[in-house]
Amino acid sequence: MATPPARPGISLGRLTVHPQTAAGLLVLLAAAALIMASSRRDPEFGVFATVGLGFGIVLQRSRFCFNAAFRDLFQFRSGRTMKGVIVGMAVATPGFGLHMFNLLPNPSLGPVAPEAHATPISLALVLGGLLFGTGMVIAGGCVSGSIYRMGEGYLTSWVSFGGILGGLLVAARTWNWWWEHFIREAPVLWLPRSLGYGGAVTLTLAGLGAVYLLVLWIESRGGGGLQEAVSPDAAVAFAPKVRGLARAVFRQGWPAAAGGTAAGLLNLLSYEAHMPWRVVGELSRWSIGGATLVGLAPGPLRGTEDLAACTLRAGGGVLTHGLLLNAGLFLGSLLAALLAHEFKLRIPRKRVRYIQALGGGLLMGYGGGIALGCTVGAFFSAIPSLALNGWVFALALAAGAYIGLRVIERIP
Repeated sequence: MATPPARPGISLGRLTVHPQTAAGLLVLLAAAALIMASSRRDPEFGVFATVGLGFGIVLQRSRFCFNAAFRDLFQFRSGRTMKGVIVGMAVATPGFGLHMFNLLPNPSLGPVAPEAHATPISLALVLGGLLFGTGMVIAGGCVSGSIYRMGEGYLTSWVSFGGILGGLLVAARTWNWWWEHFIREAPVLWLPRSLGYGGAVTLTLAGLGAVYLLVLWIESRGGGGLQEAVSPDAAVAFAPKVRGLARAVFRQGWPAAAGGTAAGLLNLLSYEAHMPWRVVGELSRWSIGGATLVGLAPGPLRGTEDLAACTLRAGGGVLTHGLLLNAGLFLGSLLAALLAHEFKLRIPRKRVRYIQALGGGLLMGYGGGIALGCTVGAFFSAIPSLALNGWVFALALAAGAYIGLRVIERIP
């Protein structure tokens, strides 16, 4: 009788632990150490490290990628991910409205609620969205998608991340021109000023509902799109139920709607702590800081001190909310991939993929820099912030994603 092949694992007495599970437990310990150390520095820091870890787990397990949301809708007529994104924004919108009411009870007084992602609507916003949408499809992932895929072992995502930092630096060096010619005098259309919080929340939810119906219509035109597998729970006894629950959480992919709901709640928690979920502003700080070390600093960035969104930033302390969010996102993705035994060093077979990743990253970095945000801040956080710029950026993203698809069709 043939002996079955030995399962890979680390033997601990009678218990055999898969190598990736063991590595995942070490990452979990590192994440816990980061949360504890940052909490001692400032309780808010601990919150943002925890929220970032949550985002990484949610994005990795549910394949929650903004690039896929737009790309799949055009390429496969599948609204799986886009519906999850819409659900996430719908979950966050009432909570954002309530939190902004607590910060600024009378929105008609003039200023925007603190940290709300309401930005000027200008040519820079539209062009930035077009460039970002094109770049994310060419690169194969948006900024947050690139970070969580870095945790899964995708080498091209690291290349794309480098391109994003480079694009942000170029955006910083041209920022003052955009500010003087287009952004400075552009209007900021924050809906609560004219509709109040109740009217703005209602209108935003109605808009999201209309877009959800549009996605369903697009799916119906394409035969329903890509379907998610559903595993029935046949376990009866307690122990099998526990094992089945653990497998559903750590090994099986999550439904997009569950991922969107979790991401929306985490975004609300982030805003309750200090600010909505953002990525680009912190990355620009890294890019500008690195350039400053080698004598390539872009100089003073006009007007950025008056904008609370994902603005290009220089300086600041070593430990920031954005740093902890991004570090947590990477660690959470790495943790989830290891526990699911999905981590793998993925090296592309064709060199053109490196060029795609770098070029797409540069477009995303530059577009996100002049548009004051990416798919996270300028879209996923802006629409729940009850700001019209989020909708304008979304339309530009969609157009850019369509252009990106036409571009990659011509790449061998």
